[in-house]
Amino acid sequence: MEYDTMMMDNESLGPSVKISEADSIHVNFELNNVDLSFANSLRRIIQAEVATVAIDLVNFAANSSVLADEFIAHRLGLIPLDSRGADQMLYSRDCDCDQSCGKCSITLTLHASCTSDEVMKVYARDLLVGADRPNVHVGNPVITDPDGLGPLICKLRKGQELNIQCVAKKGIAKEHAKWSPCSAVGFEYDPHNKLHHLDLWYEKDALKEWPKSKYADEEEPAQEGEPFDYDAVPARFYYEVEGVGSIDPDAIVQSGIKEIQTKLASLIHGLTGNDGMNDIYDGPRSPDADMDGGAGWQTSYGNAPDQGWGGGTTYGGQTSYGADQNGW
Repeated sequence: MEYDTMMMDNESLGPSVKISEADSIHVNFELNNVDLSFANSLRRIIQAEVATVAIDLVNFAANSSVLADEFIAHRLGLIPLDSRGADQMLYSRDCDCDQSCGKCSITLTLHASCTSDEVMKVYARDLLVGADRPNVHVGNPVITDPDGLGPLICKLRKGQELNIQCVAKKGIAKEHAKWSPCSAVGFEYDPHNKLHHLDLWYEKDALKEWPKSKYADEEEPAQEGEPFDYDAVPARFYYEVEGVGSIDPDAIVQSGIKEIQTKLASLIHGLTGNDGMNDIYDGPRSPDADMDGGAGWQTSYGNAPDQGWGGGTTYGGQTSYGADQNGW
């Protein structure tokens, strides 16, 4: 499957994408006719700037399990949530509410109490999603295991109880890794190292000691005695995107391209001052800075609101274990 943005006389004049593999979790594709800086920008944006929904605040009404509140809050933050339709939500910094509302957040509740002698396991499936959300998909825990349980949250013995309320918010992985839509993004070019961008360490024979890339068959290797081309630049880039289930992998790539367009639009807007671009300029993204108060445990660790990683202070409330509002 191949898409060319511009075709003339059977020759591609613009970027082209060739998809080699795709399923519900992975997508492998080849990007052609772009330079290295653009290709790497797409990789970085896919990793860090595609918006998803994740649990950001946890209020504990009861927790008599063996796990501390902050430990459970961290586990909850790493549970992937369905983020289809996340673009219909506002960032907390853009919302007019005091802390959370149906426009910028989704509420999930969990109440589990063990009354038997057997150990009770609490899973992501036990999270109940509130009705106040943009659509029926966004905010649901992503459950892919055959038993339909989802990630394990904690275990309870007889007499132990866990009663919590979670607030999921929209964010990007640049703020905290819990908002990352990907578990991995592979990126490769020049599989035969013809450009000598890599200095491969070897003892006797690099060809024998370094295994060939799976993409080595896609390009011709350098011929023996062939002179080095100092003007050569990479033009074919191979990507392998592995999602966590919150967004379909093809949608992750499309969202990354849209983010590049937004950044370029903001750059043009800043250089030209063209007010006519306001309809496509969403403004630079900055970490959430309005989560420094209220009860509960923050799932993002160790930063004050003005430090730009995850928003809010550590471990709920104004301070963290006796520190001031700057965290830790």
